[in-house]
Order: sequence, then C-alpha cells, then structure tokens
Amino acid sequence: MDFKKVQYERPEFSAYKTQMTRWSTQLRAAEDAQAAVTAAGKMLDLFNAAQSQAMIASIRHSIDVNDAFYAAEDDYWNEYEPQYADADTLFLSAVVQSPFQKALGELFPAPWIAAAKNQLRVNDPSVIELRQRDNQLISQYGRLIAEAQVPFAGGTYTLAQLGTSMSSADRDTRRAASEAYWGFYADHEAEIDKIYDEMVKVRTQIAHQLGFADFSEMSYVFMDRFGYDEKMVANYRAEIQQKVVPLVLKQRQKQARRLGLDKLAYYDLNVQFKTGNATPKGTADELVATAQQMYHELSAETGPFFDHMIDSNLLDLLAKRGKQTGGYAEFIPSIRSPFIFANFNGTSGDVDVLTHEAGHAFQTTMASWIKPGDAVFPTNEAAEIFSMSMEFIAYPWMKNFFKEDTDKYLYAHLQSALEFLPYGILVDHFQHEVYTHPDWTPDERKACWRRLEKQYNPDKDYSENADLDRGIYWMRQAHIFEVPFYYLDYTIAQVVAYQFWKRFDVDHDETAWADYLRMAKAGGSQTLLELLKTGHMRSPFEPGALDDTLTAIGSALDAVDDQALDR
Repeated sequence: MDFKKVQYERPEFSAYKTQMTRWSTQLRAAEDAQAAVTAAGKMLDLFNAAQSQAMIASIRHSIDVNDAFYAAEDDYWNEYEPQYADADTLFLSAVVQSPFQKALGELFPAPWIAAAKNQLRVNDPSVIELRQRDNQLISQYGRLIAEAQVPFAGGTYTLAQLGTSMSSADRDTRRAASEAYWGFYADHEAEIDKIYDEMVKVRTQIAHQLGFADFSEMSYVFMDRFGYDEKMVANYRAEIQQKVVPLVLKQRQKQARRLGLDKLAYYDLNVQFKTGNATPKGTADELVATAQQMYHELSAETGPFFDHMIDSNLLDLLAKRGKQTGGYAEFIPSIRSPFIFANFNGTSGDVDVLTHEAGHAFQTTMASWIKPGDAVFPTNEAAEIFSMSMEFIAYPWMKNFFKEDTDKYLYAHLQSALEFLPYGILVDHFQHEVYTHPDWTPDERKACWRRLEKQYNPDKDYSENADLDRGIYWMRQAHIFEVPFYYLDYTIAQVVAYQFWKRFDVDHDETAWADYLRMAKAGGSQTLLELLKTGHMRSPFEPGALDDTLTAIGSALDAVDDQALDR
C-alpha cells in the first residue's frame, strides 16, 4: 500500500444519508440478533468509509494548504461535516436503542456506546449551521498560521522554520528570531482576536441551544470524560500548581546558571545549555533509519509496524512552505493504517516526533482489530499516554540519535516534560475561564491569560516584549482554536507517562512493556480508568498520585552535574 496513491473520492452526501436511513430502519426492525448485527455492520462500513475520505482530504490539505483541489475539499468538509454528523445520529441512535446490545457488542466496544450517547447529545440539527461556521473559523486560523511568511535575517521563514533560530545558542540570534516570531502574532493580533471572539460566541451559542450552562460544561460530554468531573479536574489543577510549579522554578534557576544569566528572559526558556541544545545528528532520512533500527530492537511488535510506516509512505515529516504547523498522527479506517505528519526543523523536536507520534501510530496499529475506526484510539487523554510514554521508553536509544549530545537531551527532555504540566494546566484553565465568561472582550481574555500565566508559569519574564506581557502567548496554541479543551488530556497523559518512565528507567520493571502493550491493544475498548487498571497504573486524580514520580524526577535531575553537561 502506498498512501500517496490511495484514491480520494468525495462521498455524495445525499446517497450517504439515504443508505444510513435504510440500514437504520432495518436495524430498528430487526427481529433477531443476526439481522441487527448485519444492519449495524452495513452502517459501520458506511461510517468508516466516509470518515476515511474526510481524513485523507484533511491530511493532504495540511501537507499543502496551497493545493487548490484539497483547499476546496477542506471547504466542502467544513460545510458538510456537521451534516454527516447529523446523518450519523440515525446510526448512533439505532445502535444504542437496539434491544440486541449483547450481539452488537461484537462490533461496538462499551466505551464506543457511551461515546455514541454523548454524540447524540451534542449532534443536533439545530446547531448544524453554527458548527459549519465554527469549522470555517478553524480553517481560517489554520490558513493564517500555515501561510505565514516571516522576514528574518535576510530570508523568509514559516513559523515552524523559525524554531531552529529561536533555540539558537547565540542569545542575539534567539532574541531576534523570537521577536520576529512574536511580531507576526502582534501584527495579526486583531485578526486572531476577531476569529477567536466569534469562535467563543458560536461555541457558546451551540452549548446554550443544547441545554448546557456553557461550552466548558459541554466539553465534559463532547470530550468523553468518563469517570471524572469538573471538581476532580479543579483539584488536579491545584495539585499541579502546589507540587510541580516549585520543582519547575528550581530547574529554571539551574538553567539560568548554566546559561550564565542572572535570570531568564522569555527568549531564553527554550535553550537549556550555553553550548546549545542537544540536536539530532543526521539528515531526516538518517533519523528515520535510526528510528527504524530502534523499533526493531525495542520489541517484536514495533519493528514491523515502523517498516509498514516507511514502506507505505505514511510519514510526511519535513517543514516546508504552505504546510500547516505542528504534528499529529491519525488512523485511517479504510486502509487500517495510521499516518504521521510533522515539521522537522533540525531541533530535538524532530526526534520527539519519531517517538511521540509513532507512539500514537503504534497504539492504533495494535488496536486496529477494533471495528469502528473512531474507537481504535481510546479517548484523548488515554490516547496521549501511548505517545508520551513512548518518548520515555525510547531513552536507551537516544544515543543513536544524539551521539555526544545524548546526556544533554535526556536531561532537557526529562525537565521539559515536567515544565509542560503547569503550562498544559494553564491552557485548560484559560479555556475554562473564557467559556464561563463568554462576553469578555479580547483584552479581558488576554488579561486573564497573563494572570493565569503568572500563577502557573511565574518564571516567564516578558519585560522586553510588551505584546507578550499583555497576554498574546495563547494565540500560538492551535489546540485552543482547533480542538478546544484537548490540552487537559496531555497533562493527564504526562502524569501517567512519568509512571512508565519510572517503571522503565528507574525501577527497570520487566513487566512494564507487557503492560504498555496490553493497554495499546485494548485501545478504545476501555475507558481511561479501565486502561490504567489494565496497565497497573495509578489514576492522576488519586490524592498523592504525583508524589512518587515527582520525587523520582527530582532525584534524577539532581543527580546530574548539569554544569558539566555544558562543557
């Protein structure tokens, strides 16, 4: 299979709805379990096929937003996705209301049924036009960021391409690159404010029309947060603030000493060592070859998986003009395969992609036995466990990527994962405040961001950048625009991933890989809390769940002579 040759064909919506109507009627009329399974299977095939075409179009558009054909397809899916979702309610309601639930369990795992009930709550015909507008706004933001052309040092760069200079060992270079990067957001601040202001109003209207107090409350339904609630999340946020922020500040002080600075400016935060951050050694092709060797050595399952990714052109890794920023992994039901998208820019993040996104892709490969394509991944917070944990599982092979910079990389990676927790909580808390105050002005939102930033990231010094000090940093966080409330999921997964780090790298637990693999295979057939039980892991919502791992992280970082790493 060659993904580049996989045919894309836009579905015909009226035919899709007609067939969904036909088979849902047959499922409702089924007189025995076999008839019910047959009708449900037909609807599932239709659903997977349409989802696959939407995914292929989205992937190819993200690779080149200037491709006119796929730009038009992106417009099509923005308009029709809510209509497909409405048609899918025929499918979902027929399945969840069928009296033959035991037989249908052959096709649909229990969490899928629970998620279907949630979708029926939020996919209502009355909000189709509002969801279409939300999709258009998401694409508007995505295109603005992808098409950015930023003048810097005599050249023109995308935002992703500026990343290398922003983490330069030369302070003047990283200061200038950071000014250019944030200058783009300041120059387009009014435009981004306008997009987000309308997003908030549209999403709030959707929530109100569906009977929710606000979009924040609604998020617990559309994000399928099974087994925990807003109160538990608030307590979890408080624990991160109380226990993790002090550790981060301690590490920042050590970082400043390594860099020979009295204190870190905002443009210093991404640079760990005066002699420069760890960088991967080799071209993009060489890094992929190194990853292929690593996965063959890691386990009997990971080698063939990564061979398939390479041989089937399921990787698009290089940053280039017209390509959307960021990285992701998707699972395409029609070809029963994942796809990895990234923006290599010569930083250590290139290797992180080959572990993080490959962790996602591996998990979906192991769980591809699950028939609904949207249940191969578990819920979002559980899905991120596999990607973030794979970054730690790969530690023994980092020497093949970083050579003489290996110790630098391992130290900085362990620290940056710690630093991420307060930032991830900040993003989630910000969105909670925004959507519970939907009438805020853009300036009030920015003031809220800055207030929370001082709470969770008190080490950020914006004295040299008035725009950041006003609170524009969040404008670069695409998740806030494109997948609201997703960032909490990363933090939950990070806490669990740290448990895997301790089991693999500190305790040398010989059962750790078996537990990881067992969880990966279960995929969306289990909820987050069920997966944690399967893998013998602690829930992040348990009081004190952070304590053992934070102690181990602090000890591991303190055991390193970080000054020696900078020689």
